[in-house]
Amino acid sequence: MNPYQPVIDRLKSQGIHSVLTQFCDIHGVAKGKLVPVENLQEWVEQGAGFAGPSIWGTGLPRFGARSEYYGRVQVDSLRPLPFMPGVAHAVCDGFAAGEALDTCSRQMLKTVLQSIEARGWKLWVGIEPEFFLLSKGQGGQWQVADAQDQLDKPSYDLKAIHRNAAFIEDMRCTLVQLGFELQQIDHEDACGQYEINYRFDDALAAADRFMLFKMTAHAVAERHGMVFSCMPKPVATAPGSGLHFHLSLTDASGKAIFADPEGALGLSAQGHQFAAGLLHHADALSALCAPTVNSYKRLASSTSASGTTWSPVWKAYGDNNRTCVVRTVAGRIEWRLPDPSCNVYAAIAGTLAAGLNGIDQGMQPPAPCDEDLYERRASGKAMPARLPRNLDEAVSALEEDKILRTLVGEGFCHQFIALKRTEWDAFNLQVSDWELRRYADAF
Repeated sequence: MNPYQPVIDRLKSQGIHSVLTQFCDIHGVAKGKLVPVENLQEWVEQGAGFAGPSIWGTGLPRFGARSEYYGRVQVDSLRPLPFMPGVAHAVCDGFAAGEALDTCSRQMLKTVLQSIEARGWKLWVGIEPEFFLLSKGQGGQWQVADAQDQLDKPSYDLKAIHRNAAFIEDMRCTLVQLGFELQQIDHEDACGQYEINYRFDDALAAADRFMLFKMTAHAVAERHGMVFSCMPKPVATAPGSGLHFHLSLTDASGKAIFADPEGALGLSAQGHQFAAGLLHHADALSALCAPTVNSYKRLASSTSASGTTWSPVWKAYGDNNRTCVVRTVAGRIEWRLPDPSCNVYAAIAGTLAAGLNGIDQGMQPPAPCDEDLYERRASGKAMPARLPRNLDEAVSALEEDKILRTLVGEGFCHQFIALKRTEWDAFNLQVSDWELRRYADAF
């Protein structure tokens, strides 16, 4: 008897004929294929097959038993997709030759999570997606989709919300149908930039949910003639998009491990040690959390057209201090380094590994920062060490941080570093419009 027949029958009763077997490549991009729902047992037990070398970062050969990538459906993740009638979405784990694939970022996160599960702990992550709505002009150049979105300080602009109400309502309805518990939707600090917040979840579910959020946003934006963009900084003079992680650990009884109302900044000793681990490994984490050339246009101590920037440039932590890369708030830790171009599984895995290393080694963070670091910099005072200035520095830091690489997984890191080196080299071969304007007739 097929053990999955009740699931198949339930899906068919909802009009489902196909399953979208979705996995994630090393860049954090959703990939997959459509397969018949009738063969669900095969997709769960063996997996949907893909040519391994055709997927970025698998490290699989072009022939032999390990040349096939198999995405095994996680049954609990099956749910109808409102924007693809007749199709159910399924999250997949990567396998090759019957073994969990160490270059699969979801498998990597599950492995790192075992280190806290063994202690009876659970990691909770609240993810805050910021994004831009873009379109292409007649000349093919990218631009903000809403041409009227031009305020000098556009945060919380209700006129833009009204103009884009159709997209926002479509997103709201679709996300609710997918089980998201929405908390707020607002216009952010750059023209064309929005943020949609939803309820936190355990680490693996939070990562899966963000992938589903991106798939939904791409589909809904396209329906409204726009492009959903996770590019960290598409507008040079405006703030960029972050993907802040709100982190908390609980023990087997549900007690918050980071929180201590009597402790400094409202954190326990372990909370401070976790923050110290993040700061200690921050340079290497930059590669995983801010993985593109463009990421470092966001992570720059530049001014903004709106007069405000929240870019976390310096390795510091402070109570409700958004100018620090680690912000403590309400007994939890906000990790402000990630941006939406990251592979969310890898970013969470690296973040957890670094924080646990801080706890295990009893690391102590620097003194908390109780001032605006941008104002401090303008006054000429000594500053905390800053994060890497570009992708090359970040990748080098990951390469040199053997402890973090080991904790996260050498298989994934080897592939990731090689691809990011290639990306950096390709970028350096380009001649930008800025260079032409500055140098073409200058000498």
